[in-house]
Amino acid sequence: MPEQSGPGSDDATPRSIYKRRPARQRNRGNRPEYFGAVDLGTNNCRLLIARSMPEGFKVVDSFSSVVRLGAGLSTTGRLADKNMDAAIDAMYVCARKLKAKNVRRWRCIATQACRAAENGEEFLARAKSETGLTFETISPRVEARLSVMGVLNIIDMQQDVALVVDIGGGSSELSWVDVRKMREDGGSHRIHRPPISAWASLPIGVVSLSEQFPET
Repeated sequence: MPEQSGPGSDDATPRSIYKRRPARQRNRGNRPEYFGAVDLGTNNCRLLIARSMPEGFKVVDSFSSVVRLGAGLSTTGRLADKNMDAAIDAMYVCARKLKAKNVRRWRCIATQACRAAENGEEFLARAKSETGLTFETISPRVEARLSVMGVLNIIDMQQDVALVVDIGGGSSELSWVDVRKMREDGGSHRIHRPPISAWASLPIGVVSLSEQFPET
């Protein structure tokens, strides 16, 4: 998880919660460390904040907002102004929560809507300017890997393979996981490199399907 700087100064503008500042030496002693993750999808904007624990992590705060960023994208090829405004509002809430918990390390990712939109990068530049959060538009391959990483601890280790299906707003990722290799490794496999034997990403999600097949 890449590290970013902490909260900005008190006189920062309201929509610029975080500002980059020079790295400082850490000496926190026994103080808990907090980590954040922001996921900007085609349908939702989500935030999780977790506290480091001896046995892993404990979620201490969360936020989710249906922003429908990718609504109409399949027709126009662009993100609509009202949807971008809704997403910026949600990002601002995320930035506030990250600051409130004094989160020092976080990652913000954007998926299918920003990958496919003509104005996706322009929108993310605006988001950085107004909220201080820098979003990374990840590839379908990385999206599939992150989906698998999120469910590794609930995979049935008695099976030989597992199929992980991640249905999003604008795309769906399918990943075959080699559970046999996980067993052979005795659980020592690295979580950021799960044993995925095959994967696929389809440009189909709940938003695109609902627009293609509207309810009558």
